[in-house]
Amino acid sequence: MAANSQSSETADGDLWVFGYGSLMWKPGFAFLEQTPARLIGEHRALCVYSFDHRGTPEKPGLVLGLDRGGACRGIAFRVAAHLRNDTIAYLRGREQTTNVYREVMRSVWLENEARDRVSALAYVVDRGHVQYAGRLSLAEQLRLVQQGHGRSGDNRDYVLSTVAAIEKQGFRDAQLHQLAAMLRDAGTRHHDARAAGGTEPD
Repeated sequence: MAANSQSSETADGDLWVFGYGSLMWKPGFAFLEQTPARLIGEHRALCVYSFDHRGTPEKPGLVLGLDRGGACRGIAFRVAAHLRNDTIAYLRGREQTTNVYREVMRSVWLENEARDRVSALAYVVDRGHVQYAGRLSLAEQLRLVQQGHGRSGDNRDYVLSTVAAIEKQGFRDAQLHQLAAMLRDAGTRHHDARAAGGTEPD
């Protein structure tokens, strides 16, 4: 069925928010419904050095951003009109502590029976920001995630929780899943080394 064109300000003024990372498993705001959705034109990538939530300037972690090209599957949340301003203020306080993202409205296609198209609030990485990491090797991603710890906790937990949320939606993100497997393997080797009374393997 062809997509129905709608605005984020639907007849009742509700707001749509597109979650592709931690918002998928910890939105932190009240919503009326959540629906699997697809955004075309940007893809999910571990392309942001984290200086706050999952790292520090001295020991950066690595978090997700929407980067140009491709497509991204995530979750669209519908927020009641009367909570619109409060929700946007909350998201700005959470996502924009260092202004590494651009707050934009993007068309997303809901994976519901009608395949509706809505305009949703999304956070896209600013490629000109000092925290933009670009395309990193898996080995470098692993190093940064393993060292990362910020005010929201361990970087490792962030990646594994996001992968679990993706799996719950019934799809896979090849690179994130590969990194998660590497993190689990490294964690197992570390645990085994400690249990044996030895040092952590290289």
